[in-house]
Formats: sequence, C-alpha cells, structure tokens
Amino acid sequence: MNWDVVDVKRIGHRVFHVRFMDGLTGTFSVPRTFCTGVFQPLLDDKLVEQARIEHGVVVWPNGLDLAPDTMYREIQRNSARHYEVGVSGHTLSYDSDSD
Repeated sequence: MNWDVVDVKRIGHRVFHVRFMDGLTGTFSVPRTFCTGVFQPLLDDKLVEQARIEHGVVVWPNGLDLAPDTMYREIQRNSARHYEVGVSGHTLSYDSDSD
C-alpha cells in the first residue's frame, strides 16, 4: 500500500521523520498529553525513541503501533506535512499478545 512506512528517524524530542512507499515524506510527533491509559508507557522518552518499522508500520517494543493509513492521510493533507498523534483521532493500537 502507498501508506506503508519505509523509513522512520527520530529528528527531535518526540518528533520523527517518515517516508512512505510512494515517496511521501513528513513528520509526526507523539505528545505527552496523548500518553494515557494503555499508551502511558510512551511517557518514557527512551521508549518513544525506540520507534522502528515492522511490515510497513511504525511500532514500539511494547506492542504499540501507529496506524500508517491515518498518519499518511494526515501528513498528506497538512501543508506543513506534520501529524501530531491523537489530534485527529485514535491512531495507536496495542497488541496484547506482545506482553
């Protein structure tokens, strides 16, 4: 899919640069205000820094992931090519099998 992530790099405090399969690039941030409930572990900056790609999806070691289709859509329609996680809706998921 066009929205598969092929590259992710941390470029600042809780901010990442991403590149998608079709060449679209942009940034996303994970604000601390979003990190509640099952997402509370992402309050740990060291954990947030461990973002990586698995099967076209930005993931963290604890099973949280970022919905690539939502991230793609938000970056594509924002003239600044930036997406703040949680602003447009619920975009992280939790894989309980990874516990």
